[in-house]
Formats: sequence, C-alpha cells, structure tokens
Amino acid sequence: MVNDGAAASSDWKSDLRERGYRLTPQRQLVLEAVDTLDHATPDEILAQVRRTASGVNISTVYRTLELLEELGLVSHAHLGHGAPTYHLADRHHHLHLVCRDCGAVTETDTAIATPLIDSLRTQHGFDTDLKHFAIFGRCADCTARLAAAQS
Repeated sequence: MVNDGAAASSDWKSDLRERGYRLTPQRQLVLEAVDTLDHATPDEILAQVRRTASGVNISTVYRTLELLEELGLVSHAHLGHGAPTYHLADRHHHLHLVCRDCGAVTETDTAIATPLIDSLRTQHGFDTDLKHFAIFGRCADCTARLAAAQS
C-alpha cells in the first residue's frame, strides 16, 4: 500500500465531516499513526503520536480509536493474547496469518476462506466477519528452520 499522506488526510476529513465530526489534531495524528504503522497496538500508536504531540495520553488514543472504528475508518484484529492491533479500514479485507514462533504477521485475501465461509453459512446459517480473524501457526521461514534443525 502506498502511503499518500495528503490524499489520505483529505479523505479522512471528508469521511469525518460527512458523519458530522471534525478532523481534530488528535484524530489526525492517530489516523496517520495507524496508516504509518499498520497493525499497531494502542501503545505503539501512542508512541508514534507522541513524536509530534507529547501531551497526548493513552486514554485519548483509545477514545479516538473507538470513534474511528465506529465511523468505519479503522478496524482492529486480535493477533495474540495482547492488545488488539489497528489498521485502516479502507484496505481490502484480509486474513492475518500469525506465526507463533517469530510473531510475523502475513496478510492473505479472504477469498482463501470461501469454502469455510460457505460451509458455516450452509450448515449453521452463520454469516462470518473475517476482518477480525487471525489464524495461528508457523510461517514458512520458521518451518524451514525447524526442519533444518531436525536434520
């Protein structure tokens, strides 16, 4: 994803205004941090925001993320036992593949899960929301390292 700060900032302003909100400096800093960091925890977002605005606190970041998620501008996923990670919601929907060994996060298109989605709908009448979905396992690099160590 190409980070075009000027265009993204303009889109955020329009999106917020259309919903009756202003793009305050704090909201803009949080949105820019989410855009820059991609899959960042609130603490990581706070650290990024504090590079510009040292007075911002963690409760401001949480409130801002909550509002931005309600407005559909950011989305979160749980990629482990810790805090959720946030990314821009306008990105394509994707699954997160999380390596339990090294912690690497790989994105893959949700189309790969179509058989599962169809099966859940057919068998249980259940419509899935995959934007918060993470699959845990071992990445290719860690699998290769493990195989080499066992040889």
